[in-house]
Amino acid sequence: MSESVDWQRREVHYLGRVQGVGFRYPVRQLAHDYPVTGFVKNLPDGRVYLVVEGPTTQVAEFLAEVAREMEHYISDTQETAAPATRQFREFAVRF
Repeated sequence: MSESVDWQRREVHYLGRVQGVGFRYPVRQLAHDYPVTGFVKNLPDGRVYLVVEGPTTQVAEFLAEVAREMEHYISDTQETAAPATRQFREFAVRF
């Protein structure tokens, strides 16, 4: 049971110049360095949507690295946290 308590889901909307600049694939590459699952995808309104699940500290470190690596594209983020669903097998780019 403690394993599920230690896992978290975060959903993040990135705003700014985040589409058409090579945002999703570098994020997927960053995810390979962490024990996380989920996806990243472009939205029709110009935002990028990211869902990540994993150990709470690893999710936080992954999102901090995304913010550092992609900061020149991001003007704002909207983030929510929830219990992990463990519905993903990997971290992928979605279309």
